[in-house]
Amino acid sequence: MCLYTHDLIVIGAGAGGLTAAGGCARLGLRVALIERSAMGGDCLNTGCVPSKALIAAAARAHALRSGAALGIAAVEPAVDFAAVHAHVHRAIAAIAPVDSAEHMTELGCEVIRGDAVLTGRAAVAVGDRKISAPRIVLAVGSRPQIPNIEGLADVPLLTNENVFALDTLPRHLLVVGNGPIGLELAQAFRRLGAEVTVAAPGGALPKDDAEAVAVALDSLANDGVNFIRGEVSHAASDATGVTLTLKGGETLSGSHVLLATGRSHDFAGLGLDAAGVQHDADGIVVDARRRTSNPRIYAIGDCRPGPHFTHVSGYEGANIVLEVGLGLPTKADYSALPWVTYTDPEVAQVGLTEVAARKRHGDTVRVWREDFADNDRAIAEGDTRGFVKLVKHGRKLVGATIVGAGAGDLILPAAMIVAGKSSLFGLASLIVPYPNRSENLKKAAFASQDALVFNRFTRGWAQLLARLRR
Repeated sequence: MCLYTHDLIVIGAGAGGLTAAGGCARLGLRVALIERSAMGGDCLNTGCVPSKALIAAAARAHALRSGAALGIAAVEPAVDFAAVHAHVHRAIAAIAPVDSAEHMTELGCEVIRGDAVLTGRAAVAVGDRKISAPRIVLAVGSRPQIPNIEGLADVPLLTNENVFALDTLPRHLLVVGNGPIGLELAQAFRRLGAEVTVAAPGGALPKDDAEAVAVALDSLANDGVNFIRGEVSHAASDATGVTLTLKGGETLSGSHVLLATGRSHDFAGLGLDAAGVQHDADGIVVDARRRTSNPRIYAIGDCRPGPHFTHVSGYEGANIVLEVGLGLPTKADYSALPWVTYTDPEVAQVGLTEVAARKRHGDTVRVWREDFADNDRAIAEGDTRGFVKLVKHGRKLVGATIVGAGAGDLILPAAMIVAGKSSLFGLASLIVPYPNRSENLKKAAFASQDALVFNRFTRGWAQLLARLRR
């Protein structure tokens, strides 16, 4: 007699939950996938997809304004923001079927809609229904962090959860926070015609290479984004808009305020205590295999401490397929984690930054850099912003930074090398199409291998061969 209703219960149908549930179902497991809100989670509905659609519209507007350097008359675009809004939601609708309940059902999952509550170490309730499984995956995500600012509770706020519902362009958008979400949306709304002011107490993108970040910030400033260094201490609103007061007394006035100050968690009602699952302010406590304090239960994606990216959630979901579906213990390894901030220019990173590498390895670190100012394709396109930077410890590539047009697409070969799935020598010896921005990766890789090719031994051998031919 079977003790359980299912082999696996997955709570949350975002990137991690969908990957875990779909993969295990394809292996023939009886999988229940529970979701109380929109299928696809934050990425599809309020994150990656709508933001990149908005950024694409903003890029088209910017292109019309900036053609003079290439001999094209610059024109001020007529932005129909309602149509931009429609484009954003068409993109969501076009991708949604892949994440839909129907598709997951076709893969073999039982999709259950409603609020899931853990009622024991292997049991879940959804409304009046009780189900159980020997393994449970929590993929419940995170939510926007609302800072403790006086008066903020009485101010209409935008976050990533509702900003894409706007069908009217803000007159003046105040952005609190200068992380990836804040910078991406600040530039996009500015290029679409809004006045934009960004307020934050510290430097932007602190986990990224400072030189690369400076290139992106220069571009945002050139677009007209106004940056204010300071911490917001008070917020107020009236019929005319919103006013933010900084510590020190400076005030900022705008029509809308967007909070982009990080992520937080809300586990109320989930029943973690009943299941013996420990959690704290950083999320659900997990080990390297993403097992919680109850080893029957895993937590993946944004609900646990660690990097919060859609691709990380998907990676951890795939690990669950190995762990639960095939019984292969699988630890998460982020030593070769790539990430991208989709400003223009894009900022892409994998592994350690130069500063982080020097902090860890000291004077043994060497750096090779190739500027796009010397790249023929970049010169031909009139966009030479940015560079490629490779960071080595001994003979091993431990990190790479790319800032420039399409940096997010260019980072993949470096990620493969950092992960040990390719080599710098292999990259250096590739035949790369000309002209191409990826030449800078090859040039940096070749420069880092120069001493292996041109040294006293190879010079001696070449000269010996020359004498023999004479």
